[in-house]
Amino acid sequence: MQKRSEANIIAAIESGELFECQTDDGAFIIKVEAYVPTICTAIHAGHQFRTALQKYCLLTEEERLYEEDPYTNQLIAAMPITVVAMDSRYEYDLNRPLATCIYKTAWGKRVWQKALPAKERQLSVSKHQQFYRILDALLVRIEKQFKSALVFDVHSYNHLRIEGDTPTFNLGTEQLDQDRWSAMLEYTQKCLQRVELPNLPVTAANNQVFYGRGYLAAHVNSRYENTLVLPLEIKKVYIDELSGNPYPIILNSLSQQFKDCLVDISAFFARRYTSKKRSKSSDMLADKMDSAILKVDSRLYHIAKGLDTLQYINPINLQSEKKRFLKAAGNYDPQFRYKPLQIDPYLFREQLYRLPVDTIRDPGIQALYRDVIDNLSSKIDMLVSIGRREFVYTSLKYYGEPSYADQKNANYLLHCAEYETDDTDYLDQQTLENRFIEAANKWNMPCKVEISNRLVASAMVSNSRKAVLLAKGISLPEKEAEALINHELGVHMATSLNAAAQRLKVFTLGLPGNTLAQEGLAILNEYQSGNMTLKRLKNLALRVMAVKEMLKMGSFRHTFSYLHEEHGMTVDDAFKLSVRVHRGGGFTKDYLYLNGVSQALSLYEQGDIANLYVGKTGFAYLPIINEMIDRQLVKAPIHSPVWLTAPKASSPVLDYLMHCIRYDHTLDKTPLMNRSWQSVA
Repeated sequence: MQKRSEANIIAAIESGELFECQTDDGAFIIKVEAYVPTICTAIHAGHQFRTALQKYCLLTEEERLYEEDPYTNQLIAAMPITVVAMDSRYEYDLNRPLATCIYKTAWGKRVWQKALPAKERQLSVSKHQQFYRILDALLVRIEKQFKSALVFDVHSYNHLRIEGDTPTFNLGTEQLDQDRWSAMLEYTQKCLQRVELPNLPVTAANNQVFYGRGYLAAHVNSRYENTLVLPLEIKKVYIDELSGNPYPIILNSLSQQFKDCLVDISAFFARRYTSKKRSKSSDMLADKMDSAILKVDSRLYHIAKGLDTLQYINPINLQSEKKRFLKAAGNYDPQFRYKPLQIDPYLFREQLYRLPVDTIRDPGIQALYRDVIDNLSSKIDMLVSIGRREFVYTSLKYYGEPSYADQKNANYLLHCAEYETDDTDYLDQQTLENRFIEAANKWNMPCKVEISNRLVASAMVSNSRKAVLLAKGISLPEKEAEALINHELGVHMATSLNAAAQRLKVFTLGLPGNTLAQEGLAILNEYQSGNMTLKRLKNLALRVMAVKEMLKMGSFRHTFSYLHEEHGMTVDDAFKLSVRVHRGGGFTKDYLYLNGVSQALSLYEQGDIANLYVGKTGFAYLPIINEMIDRQLVKAPIHSPVWLTAPKASSPVLDYLMHCIRYDHTLDKTPLMNRSWQSVA
């Protein structure tokens, strides 16, 4: 990291420069990614202890670490302005006045064998003075620019030596004008109480364990009338208090949610007390892309860009096996063959887990990439087992299986009485191809339309070729054809083109849950374009039941007979659906369509979902995607369904049926980063 002198740092602040550096003596790191009204400090995060002092110190390294605040720097890392101490508080304590900043005793233990030499003492004192001169320069700049400033003074505390229950978050308010800042204190406590940690109760209190009597607050209060310092102590529940070793799951969860708290509190402060014109939560964060994100994203894309499930899972001998099956009048289990995997799975996983994800500062974005990596690891497990007995179990791990609610929804739709008339106007392959081309031109989508004889589905989008592939010989009724166009072009091609325009290629690779989201949004677009039918809903319901029967019996012949004989599907349609759920050895993906549209419709009715179209996204990631777009780290979608903002009216019967589809949200495999976000009802 670049080192700068104190004079250089102060000059950079006064000129409004954006920078990150370490002081030339290594005492602390200062980062200014954007000038906002909030400064975050972690003045006890450091553990450096200069060699010249070690011979005088009576305490072991472990004893010093116990009283320091490890990982508090990580908790504030996503914020634009941070000041993090690198030196141990046992060199000099920045939260004590200059005269007493060097301990004689601490927590009942004598620190030094004898009085420190004057030279060593002066060096420690000068570092203390330097810190506050630079902090003062920051505060002068912020108050001048925004009229007011907010300082988060973040610490952690040892709780094992305290009898009784102690709060997870303790706000020390003794030095604050509580009448003036009452709204801020109330809002801060409310935000902190919303944090949810795995298997831990979370509470927030004022002055229950600590009272905010530290020098940082006193120093600022005595000099800056319009700056609020919030001394915040966090209980060391995220580490082993005795050893200092972290509990990664708790620490990651805390980091993500604590960032959200800091941002929300900062935005509240900006709206009430500053002159900042824009004060949304995202305005409290930097709009500069972290270079670590680009590095991880580029390497991840290089590793995983060829991992396309459908190219490996669609049988290469589909037509010949179909002929054998039909010739045997259904008394034959097809023996499908598949394209060999061109990836070394061991090397693939090794490369994934060596990516330096922990260098990404923003905990929400870091968690997104962690989730993507875990998801890709599960995906390669599934692809490795294609055509083998264990494939169905890897498919269950990756996609899940129909829940009780899914099966109830499917049965409900299958028992609905028909009320529609059959569409007798069929479009042949050439006409349908022309319709796709016309729609692509109308919606300004630069893509191709091609015919393929290897598709299990009626159509699919090839991301790499920017093409819609249509099944050879396809013929569809008019309304089904329009639904297919809105499904494939309106969503799948739109999100592919949007992803290709992004600087971050993770949206081309796909976030966890992207299949559920993609198919849910695509079915929603069929509905909003006015092309949904009861027949289509029943077909989606049959997919759920086909997956259920496949899992129950494991027999292609049984699934085919179940669909053909019990539900009256044509031989061709029953065979096609049986292939969909049995390919690879048992593919559970197809139940997601019905589940996905229920979630998509629910989200749509709660708020704006347009940003889900930036690429291959997942429902659970909408909050972080919204934030990244607001911060201009991600481009807003260029292509989105024309019916998203002005859907066509459907029949009351169809509206009723669509809103009767429910999913069991208690079974969601929501990533850890979003478990506190409950906007899906």
